[in-house]
Amino acid sequence: MTTKAVRVRDLQIGGGAPVVVQTMTKTDTRDVAGTVDEILRYRDVGCELVRVAVPDQEAAAAVREIVRRSPIPVVADIHFDYRLALAVIRNGIDKLRLNPGNIGARDRVEEVVRAAKERNIPIRIGVNSGSIEKSLLADMGRTAEAMVKSAAEHIKILNDLDYDNIVVSLKASDVPTMLAANRLMAKTFPYPLHLGVTEAGTLSQGTIKSAVGLGILLAEGVGDTIRVSLTAPGEEEIRVAWEILKSLKLRNRGANIVACPTCGRLQFDMWPVTDELERRLATIAEPISVAVMGCAVNGPGEAREADVGLAGGKNMGLIFRHGKIVRKVDQQDMVEELWKEIQDAAEEVRSVGKRAEGDHP
Repeated sequence: MTTKAVRVRDLQIGGGAPVVVQTMTKTDTRDVAGTVDEILRYRDVGCELVRVAVPDQEAAAAVREIVRRSPIPVVADIHFDYRLALAVIRNGIDKLRLNPGNIGARDRVEEVVRAAKERNIPIRIGVNSGSIEKSLLADMGRTAEAMVKSAAEHIKILNDLDYDNIVVSLKASDVPTMLAANRLMAKTFPYPLHLGVTEAGTLSQGTIKSAVGLGILLAEGVGDTIRVSLTAPGEEEIRVAWEILKSLKLRNRGANIVACPTCGRLQFDMWPVTDELERRLATIAEPISVAVMGCAVNGPGEAREADVGLAGGKNMGLIFRHGKIVRKVDQQDMVEELWKEIQDAAEEVRSVGKRAEGDHP
């Protein structure tokens, strides 16, 4: 379903644009050099929008230089103090994350909205199941309906001030609650939705929760930007987000690996091969498909379907490129020989992209 388009620097969220991948920095925002370095690392693995915590005026002051040096749009995460919102707006922030209801009296909200409107800065209203207002909790409990009602009250504050440059997020650590809240929100309001399973947990469990929650909604056409929240480095959050989008064919970045699950027909030690290839493929941004298959049942067919493929056998392997066998290699040379073909395939994709750019200045 198509939502209202919101612009964040040169990035569009909603309005039919591709789903945007974002994350949040782990560094102390007051450390400008460390924060910028982190943002650059995130950009390199596919982050398109990054959020920074702004707990005090020192962090708000640091935002000016962070935004200036960041190659991707920066969002300021603000809670409770409207003066922090005004400071980051003055310092050039690209987007705000705040709840109008918790930054002070009406006149303070008006001041923030007026400043954001003057500079065309979007505001993301974020409602988490763990921070629903006490009045709503008493009447409705920690439910999807309470989350949507909370968001609706915050939206009304902004709409009453003639402001609708809004993105909304409804997050819960409980996947069914998160699903229900976002489905209801998508039926009720036209604003772009930022999806996430908040506090999803460790890399293993959090990945599963996020893939289930985000994957279901995205498959239903709900969601315009996503953050995978993991107790892990931000790079892992970004990689998981891209894998979710790739699996649904919504976006395409980096290598897609097809590998057989192994069985008693396997004739070579496949796990070390796939582990090493996965490590190396993390450095490839080009959208190529790589197949590693372990026996003669499905192996050659699957390998032929990929851009680059390996069909392993006893003491040897066949390397495929675009469906054709290019050479037979010894088992001990499988990884290096396959890696050569992968790098060549990636360069081929890059060259095609450069030629296309040249055709359309």
